Amino acid sequence: MTKQPEIHVYTASTMNGWKPLIFLEEAEVEYDMTYIDFSKKEQKSDWYMKLNPNGRIPTIVDRGNDDFAVFESGAILWYLAEKYQKFLPQSQKARSQTLQWLMFQMGGIGPMMGQAMYFQRIAEPQGHRDEFAIERYVKESRRLLEVLDKQLEGKTFLLGDEFTIADIATYPWTRAYYWANISVDGLNNLQAWFDRIDKRTATQRALEKPKPVPEFFGRGDVDSAQAANAARFKDK
Repeated sequence: MTKQPEIHVYTASTMNGWKPLIFLEEAEVEYDMTYIDFSKKEQKSDWYMKLNPNGRIPTIVDRGNDDFAVFESGAILWYLAEKYQKFLPQSQKARSQTLQWLMFQMGGIGPMMGQAMYFQRIAEPQGHRDEFAIERYVKESRRLLEVLDKQLEGKTFLLGDEFTIADIATYPWTRAYYWANISVDGLNNLQAWFDRIDKRTATQRALEKPKPVPEFFGRGDVDSAQAANAARFKDK
């Protein structure tokens, strides 16, 4: 009998959903995966909510640790980083800095860009355009990208020369600036960081799973993807 991988991932093709996949691909950790279909509301099913009471993705189950379940994408990255001793600095100060930038993504970049995407790519196609909300979230998202651009000045990655879970968490959100209709003009440090991570084959391999959504990054049939996305997230 083939031994099952320790890590099982429940996820979908979203910015949060890609985070554990990027980690696992970059760390060369074997895993298996269950695709959660939003159109069937699988994330709200009884069996799934026993693993993740918030009814969102992603979730992991560590078979190697008594089937321990971890939800919330930032917590998953921290758990995996500690388990495999990857992409997390060893010094106390550097670990704290990594956590700070991880929380910056979780508390700022994700919510603000997520709302910019929601009001433009989900609410508006359903006939609900809110100019005030769009302006609010687009402007705040741009401000946060400017913070990142300043942090990246003279650095290869967010913490310096070391690729960390802060980069893993932040990249899929910020790289989807097109989907949020946020300009990155003039943010040269940020764009150079995009270019570096765009060349990481493991990260790009993760973005192909469970299935690719190139439209998030301004490629492919954007109009069709927007309509499908709006329908998929309706009453999510």
